[in-house]
Amino acid sequence: MVLLGPPGVGKGTQGRRLAEEQRWALISTGEMLREAVRRQTPLGLEARRQMDAGLLVGDEVMIGLVRERIAEPDTRPGFVLDGFPRTVPQADALDRMLKEDGRALDAVLSLAASEEELVRRLSARRECPVCKRAYNLESAPPRSDGRCDDHPGTELTQRADDRPETVRMRFAVYREQTAPLIDYYRRSSRLREVQGLGTKDEVYRALLDALGRAAGAR
Repeated sequence: MVLLGPPGVGKGTQGRRLAEEQRWALISTGEMLREAVRRQTPLGLEARRQMDAGLLVGDEVMIGLVRERIAEPDTRPGFVLDGFPRTVPQADALDRMLKEDGRALDAVLSLAASEEELVRRLSARRECPVCKRAYNLESAPPRSDGRCDDHPGTELTQRADDRPETVRMRFAVYREQTAPLIDYYRRSSRLREVQGLGTKDEVYRALLDALGRAAGAR
């Protein structure tokens, strides 16, 4: 299955929980790219330049990464894709990859929320530069203002792609390149839309309900 939605809507949180409870592989292209950035590979350096500018990494690179990942044994029982596809060409490529392997995409779950709400959420995110622990100044703040719980002498930092001006750029890119996927998957009756507002448990229950409806439609 694929999780779709704008930046900050909760795809990572919900995808991780869904994958753990269903015992599926979680394929987060954001995490894959951040690891490449951390290792300072040529791909990682280019990805960092594009992500810091609020841009999407090119189709060819992303398709290659995902092709390698879904060929691994842990994806056979099922997998959740978070961050891919982001463009219609990527969606076409995913369908071809799965067909070549005798598989098919079962469902696409789209999480939705207002842009203003998501800009507020993302702008409140902070990270410990030492242990990379993530915080949110509104929903999951540190015990001590502005400092990591595990490293009290370390001030939290804001990722470049979480600054308000960059977040709005990410939304502009999303509207232009990724939002057309909604129509793409709706036309093939694979889309299930879920509101990304409410508590994490409420959103998760709505996802399970939508996934159950997708299974019943097969």
